[in-house]
Order: sequence, then C-alpha cells, then structure tokens
Amino acid sequence: MTLADTRSGIAAAYDELSARLGVPIDSEAVVSRLGPPLEHELANWLPAEDVPAAATLFRMVYPEVALPAHTAMEGAHEAIAAVRAGGGRVIVVTGKNLRDATSTVELLGLQVDEVVGSVFGAAKGTALARFGAAAYVGDHVADIEAARAGGAVSVTVATGPYTVGELRDHGADVTLGDLTEFAAWFAGWRSPGELR
Repeated sequence: MTLADTRSGIAAAYDELSARLGVPIDSEAVVSRLGPPLEHELANWLPAEDVPAAATLFRMVYPEVALPAHTAMEGAHEAIAAVRAGGGRVIVVTGKNLRDATSTVELLGLQVDEVVGSVFGAAKGTALARFGAAAYVGDHVADIEAARAGGAVSVTVATGPYTVGELRDHGADVTLGDLTEFAAWFAGWRSPGELR
C-alpha cells in the first residue's frame, strides 16, 4: 500500500476464495496486515497442506476480482514525477507476484522503470542493491529491513498497517504520513546530479 491502494480488491479476492473453498476468512483482518507473502496469510486460515492450492486459486481469481478495484494512493503519481524530474529511476520491489504487480502498475498508469515481484523483507535488498537504489519507500516494518539490506535510505509512509510512530520506532530513516509528503521531502534530500 505504498503506490497502490489494493485493500478493497484484495478483500474481494479473499472473499471469493473463502466462498470457493468453503472456509471462513476474515478479509477485513487480512487487509489490516497486508505486506507479507500470500502464503503467510493463507496459513492463518488453512492447514499447511492446503496453502499451495489456495494460493494458486487466489492468484487465478485476482486479475478479475481484485485488480479492477485497485486505485493509486494519493500522491503516488506526484512522487514518481518528483523522482523522474530529479533524474532518478523508479523501481517497484514488492512481495506481490510479478504478474499482478505489473498489472497493477499498468492499470494505474504508474510510470515506473522496472518491477520486481515475489520478494519480502530483507530479500528485497538484493534487487535494491542490483539497481543501485538510493532510497526505498515502503509502508511496512519489513520494508525498513529491505532498505537496510539493499544499502538504501529507508523512507516509510503510514498508509499500511503501521503508524508513523511505529515506523520511526522500528528504525525508519524517514517517516511520512503518506505520499503527498514525499515530493517536498525528496526535493530537500538529494540534488538531481546525485540520483541513481
């Protein structure tokens, strides 16, 4: 929930999954803790042996059920424009699988350079380092770990499951209420010639 508000779409996909499997899943609880990989969340509702098949079914219904409900977070387009105007590149590194992450970016018209999917927490560090990311913006405490692992400044927005205070307490270098604050922060952070 950094660039895209996927809550209502993901809730709809979980509701569909619940109906198809005949297993109660509290989609409101699910969207209150978005961030970790799908399989981690499914393990809260299903026996371990049923998780792989449920994940496959979830990903099957996602494009039709979830994707149409996604919207850009307020300030997302402006944040991307600020990075581009400063000479930087925008790379999306997400726990969401590559197909659905790319589809979301395209649907919302987010002008990004690359999308890397299916990585979470410190595992994102490899992609961040590969692209030479100077900063990594996320909404989860695991994104702070990602930034550290990738040698990037950890910029967090309180649009996910954590408050500004909680993100600060977990060691974020920068904490913003949401992406509408990003452009002003970014303008004072790096000069255009220093961006990668």
